[in-house]
Amino acid sequence: MRAELLEAPVKALIFDMDGTMVDSMHAHKSTWIDFALRHGVQLDAEEMMRRTTGRNGAECVRVLLNAPDMDEALAWSLVHEKEQLYREQFGPVFAEVPGFSAFYAAARSKGMRCGIGTAGDIHNLEFALDHLQLPMPPDATARGDEGLSGKPTPAIFLAVAERMGVAPAHCVVFEDAPFGIEAARRAGMRAVSICTGHSAEELAGTHVLAAAPHFDALLQTHFLETLNVAHH
Repeated sequence: MRAELLEAPVKALIFDMDGTMVDSMHAHKSTWIDFALRHGVQLDAEEMMRRTTGRNGAECVRVLLNAPDMDEALAWSLVHEKEQLYREQFGPVFAEVPGFSAFYAAARSKGMRCGIGTAGDIHNLEFALDHLQLPMPPDATARGDEGLSGKPTPAIFLAVAERMGVAPAHCVVFEDAPFGIEAARRAGMRAVSICTGHSAEELAGTHVLAAAPHFDALLQTHFLETLNVAHH
């Protein structure tokens, strides 16, 4: 990534949701296993997560059921079945990625816009926001159930930026998955790797500004203060 782009003033932060804002990947993995059992499918959970994390629900179901041509309506009805299992299982043990809410509040206090770019659906987004109780709602969101292709395509991140009225070069994406880091690169955005499920090496790139195990670490190292923040 060109030096001038790396130094471009930051106007907005875009957060992936699962594994970045909320510590939910273990629950997604176990409910994919439950869903597969219901449908009589043999599932290698690790391989499934590697191939699908960051993709939208319909894309995931087609991979799991080995049905690339599955009708969109049927795919999404199966997604809703799986995600209902996920919310039932994760709700009682809901947890954010450490420090996320405090980091989000700090970014807002510095005048940065904040958006969410998730391959998840409306129900999972509302579920997460209901539990997080953020001090201010996100400025914009984009989801995988809006007809946007999942990551590593940049569609979701580009949609969030457009809805916030911020050019991609002025956005920084926070992501926990290789597909998401690649989607940020394709969108022309910088990224920060949140290493909740992958190593910094797996989440590396010339556009990656930092890697951290969670947001508490970014707060402790005063990451926000290192950014060239554009004042509106």
